[in-house]
Amino acid sequence: MCDEPALPPAVQDALREYRRLLDEHGPAWGEDPITYVKQIETSAYLMNEQAFWLTCMNQVAERHPGARDAEFEARMRELDVHEIIRDALGGQVLDNLAALRLTPGGASLDARPQTVLDGGEAGDGAAFRTGLLLDSSRDEPATVHVNDEPHHVPPRGARLISIAPGDALTVDGGDIPLGALVRAVPSATLRLRAGMPCRWSVIGENGQGWYPDGAPPRLDSHRTPYFHGDDLLLRVPAEPLTVRVTRGMEYGTEERTLTPVPGTGTVLELTPERLYDAAAQGWYGGDMHVHMNWTGDTVGTPAQAAAVQHGEDLHVLNLVAGNVASERVYDREALEHWAGQDLPWSDAAHIARLGVEYRNDILGHLYAFGVRRPPRRYHTGFLDTADWPPNAEGCAELRELGAVLGYSHPFHVPIGPDAPPAAALTAGRNCSAREIVVDAALGLIDSLDVLNHSSVHTTAVVYRHLLGAGNVLAATAGTDAMLSFCRRGNQSSPPGWERVYARVEGDLTAESFAEAVRCGRTFATTGPWLELEVDGLGPGDVLDTLPGDHVTATATAIGPEVTRLEIRTAERVVAEGPPPRITARIELGEPTYVVAVASGPRHPRSFHHTGAYAHTSPVYIDLGGDQVARESDLRWCLDYLDRWEELLRAQGRFDAGGQLTDHLDLIDRARGVYRDRLRRPRRARRG
Repeated sequence: MCDEPALPPAVQDALREYRRLLDEHGPAWGEDPITYVKQIETSAYLMNEQAFWLTCMNQVAERHPGARDAEFEARMRELDVHEIIRDALGGQVLDNLAALRLTPGGASLDARPQTVLDGGEAGDGAAFRTGLLLDSSRDEPATVHVNDEPHHVPPRGARLISIAPGDALTVDGGDIPLGALVRAVPSATLRLRAGMPCRWSVIGENGQGWYPDGAPPRLDSHRTPYFHGDDLLLRVPAEPLTVRVTRGMEYGTEERTLTPVPGTGTVLELTPERLYDAAAQGWYGGDMHVHMNWTGDTVGTPAQAAAVQHGEDLHVLNLVAGNVASERVYDREALEHWAGQDLPWSDAAHIARLGVEYRNDILGHLYAFGVRRPPRRYHTGFLDTADWPPNAEGCAELRELGAVLGYSHPFHVPIGPDAPPAAALTAGRNCSAREIVVDAALGLIDSLDVLNHSSVHTTAVVYRHLLGAGNVLAATAGTDAMLSFCRRGNQSSPPGWERVYARVEGDLTAESFAEAVRCGRTFATTGPWLELEVDGLGPGDVLDTLPGDHVTATATAIGPEVTRLEIRTAERVVAEGPPPRITARIELGEPTYVVAVASGPRHPRSFHHTGAYAHTSPVYIDLGGDQVARESDLRWCLDYLDRWEELLRAQGRFDAGGQLTDHLDLIDRARGVYRDRLRRPRRARRG
């Protein structure tokens, strides 16, 4: 394990600076208050990001009727964060946010009582404090005093403050009792053992979580509390508790209920059962996009990253350095120290590296794994700077540094399989992977995070269009999990809740894993194990055939969350049915590819809001030496490039005419590739 005091001085200094930023500015750490930075400020209370965005749009529409799309970003920056939280909650009271309702007739406290132990400790071992929303429906200003400090609330406004049960709260000259904030119970001790590092949840009254001292009080996207480790000691309430243990997606979950005796110790030994063993078959699972720090309500450390990786049995962890909305690149100091090296807690079955998230909010965000040195540039287009150079230049540099790379969290709006490109190319600076159709054509990227925290179904549609147009891309996965957040939905879920499994040749190393991704020997998943075999070959392989030949494809899945399997070619779904296995006999009339897809509804094992999902990279099927390059997919890509050029001209920021020209030249080069494939479907053999 990596002990924080032994960290390099520059890394220790960076962590101290992050703590200072958190203390001074709150969870946004002083970043430029663009709209998704405002969302960061609300994330401890609005774990559903959709509630934030819907509330913002409704407030803008009410206050600025007729506002056009181009105005929305500026108008949303004007909104008050506290009023966004109040309106999004719609009167709901949270476990970490009580409310003081200020009405024309008086004031009343609205709270969900939280359990505290002897001495007033909360579940994370600290003295209990909570948020208090001052929510006014009065037509005149109001003032609330906490320990004689005034807090002013505008007419029909809201203010968020911090409070403890022992504080003196007064309004309108009267005291407001705070006893409803907590319920005190006797304490006991609980010792947890699994025989290996695991993910634990200890849940008490009303779903309240209990944690070892010093463990961040994290909640996953199901709002389940969790922490990692083995042989752990906790102070807990002496009342009924539910204890769960698991170890990432290759394991099931074991659960026990118990009632510790006050003043005594209880030992619970509980070990999760393995569902499948990927490494035993030469497959290793990785998360290509994890942030140790990216603003947040806590500060992530290497020791926490080590505990998470081993507790999730995550074979490959890519901790990316990246900015938020300004020049500061979080964890840059760690990258500068450890670039090209395995992190100290790595072992034969677990590799951790520092990588890069290369970011532009209109062009798209890229992950880079396996860089030998830090890059010269990490981002473009922030603080109103130019959207230049194109991402292609960043790709080229990262490739030169040895990275395998691909686009992260690519598309956000659901579209159907026959939707035109404009449906995926939504307006605004929303991090969509808009340059991908260009960079894929020019061979500048290796993969696409088909599994991500945004719309996996839309991303899968785009992915299959790109494959059908003759591009060679691996399906990968990146959660965008952030160790510096305890309550942010998917971002505070454990790294590795989605994984790319890669079939590695030989021992697991950063280099062998990267090579497996480059070769497309992958599938991406929220949890199910998914196998694809086409006449004995698997993802990334090429099958040479002749017109009239037949091939047999088989898809197999393991996982209780899977309810449907599909086998797809470039043209259509050729087989579908329930797990564990389906088979298709395919007659070949043109070059194609074959992929397998597994899906299912929401499930405790799946943290994605749309449910369970897995998607393989393709088995490529050449026909008489020709490789897949379907006219419909090529025309879809060409139409996409036309729409992308229009959007870039309308919404891109450029300091000089030559900067836009660089983008347009790149788009024209990609058009040339797709048009050439239309004219000459026979292409050179893949590298």
